[in-house]
Amino acid sequence: MAVGVLSLLGFQLVDSAFIARLGTAPLAAQSFTFPLSFLIIGVQVGIGIAIAALISRALGAGETARARRLGALVLLGGSALIACLVVGLHVAQTPLFRQIGARPALLPLIRDYWAPQLLAAWLGAVLYFGYSLFRAHGDTRLPGKLMVLTSLLNLLLDPLLIFGVGPWAGLGLPGAAWATSLAFGSGLAIVGWRLGRSDWLTASGLVAEARRSTRPFLGIAMPAMVSQLMPPLAAMLATAVVATLGDERVAAWGLASRLETVSLMVVLALTMSLPPWLGRCYGAGHWQEIRRLMALAFRVVVVWQLALGVVMALLAPWLAAVLSGNPEVRDGLEALIRALLPSYALLGVCMVVVSAANALGWPLRAMLMSAARLFVCYLPCLWLGTQWGGDIVGTAWGAALGNLLAGALAYALFRHSLGDRGKLVESTA
Repeated sequence: MAVGVLSLLGFQLVDSAFIARLGTAPLAAQSFTFPLSFLIIGVQVGIGIAIAALISRALGAGETARARRLGALVLLGGSALIACLVVGLHVAQTPLFRQIGARPALLPLIRDYWAPQLLAAWLGAVLYFGYSLFRAHGDTRLPGKLMVLTSLLNLLLDPLLIFGVGPWAGLGLPGAAWATSLAFGSGLAIVGWRLGRSDWLTASGLVAEARRSTRPFLGIAMPAMVSQLMPPLAAMLATAVVATLGDERVAAWGLASRLETVSLMVVLALTMSLPPWLGRCYGAGHWQEIRRLMALAFRVVVVWQLALGVVMALLAPWLAAVLSGNPEVRDGLEALIRALLPSYALLGVCMVVVSAANALGWPLRAMLMSAARLFVCYLPCLWLGTQWGGDIVGTAWGAALGNLLAGALAYALFRHSLGDRGKLVESTA
């Protein structure tokens, strides 16, 4: 999964690197779309969390037939829900982007890019639901391989569709979105073919299963969605703060956001692969194994992210030069890399805690952890850093401090929750 996540997020960074060669305005236009793209991702991840939790628990309890019905229900309902969200974001795009802080001169660029990007988002969401089914059944190899395949396809298509070839001039900024759509569509075709050959889905008994499972599904999915929707909201607010510093700073912030997701590849792989395992342990009542799994996950996250963050901070000038040729964008990105990358060690702890809490039957606690991370720790520190520093450097160090506080708080809350569960188990025994 780590290899797959690296390739998937790597092609998003490649998109931004190619777009940066079109100029600062296209890069800033793409950066303004990130918060709304994250909104779609938040909904799809919330649904994916519920898929993994319910199906893995059903499998852990030996309810294979129910797991098949749940898989079919979620694929159908999730695809329809994302389609409605995509249509709504297309209709309301102008006031939304103006609210985030996009200048009128950027709106035509955003408009041309946004329609194909929404198509790519829908295809990516349906593909993600398919990945969630495979992970719930213990297969992480196919999702990982397909992430690599779609990334390679996007890498090949990006320069062709953005810049063109021979006499064809290319599509410019929208070409990046069309490349992503074609790559995701190819992956979705393979997933559909593999699911058709499996026995993980069924069309019988769906109505009765919907009546039985809607409430527990919503009990996990709704808090998980709220948890996942809070980062896009925070991203919109953060982008609005950065927009006060100018388009070059917004462009640097957008590149840093792409670099952030790539650098968190191990954490994201853990948030995908741990919940099905934890769900099975939860269904079987193996709480000691849960403790060992989480202790190992915390050690991996802190050691890996801290080492990677320090190395990337040392290489910040070189990385910034590779990703952007604009001096102002490059300087801003260099400051963001140096401050933010090491802080992801504790941000990763927080992300793993939120993912585990959903799998362990604590969706409301996961939602509260996400809210505290973003609105108590991250955004206030980012805003204060911007106000006191007056430039992107202050923003960077403020955001880094917010990540550190969030990780410490999440770890303390998780220890407390696990302690309560241990006492409950002992008293029941």
